[in-house]
Amino acid sequence: MVPEINYWAVLLATLSTMIVGSIWYTPKVFGTRWAKLANVDLHREQTALQAWMPIIVTVFVSFVSAWVLAGATAISWHFYGGGFLLSSLGTAVILWAGFTAARFITHDQFEGRPSSLTVMNIAHELVTFVVMAIIIGVWPPAGTV
Repeated sequence: MVPEINYWAVLLATLSTMIVGSIWYTPKVFGTRWAKLANVDLHREQTALQAWMPIIVTVFVSFVSAWVLAGATAISWHFYGGGFLLSSLGTAVILWAGFTAARFITHDQFEGRPSSLTVMNIAHELVTFVVMAIIIGVWPPAGTV
């Protein structure tokens, strides 16, 4: 079975990750604190490729995450029934906890990163997944609901 996916919702969810990240990591929100905790020099000189590569990678990875979330939501909705939005939100939180948060915590522990950095990053990921889930959940694939 191939799950039904609304690719317009996936594209919009992908875009939403960029918006959430742009707000979350702006210096006036968490950007300055994040840079200090992660030992990132925001003022270092970079080539155009060095400046753009993280954004390009983020767009690609965000698309994959939104696509997987949309597919997993469709499978979850078919299996459990109920509302598509609730299936999307539930699926997002479970995927975030089981994969994203768990992996961040594990890697950050082994790398000796500050726990406040870990909390900041996994909270960002939770907000990102919830926003993606709302977009995917309110715009289900045609013919599913």
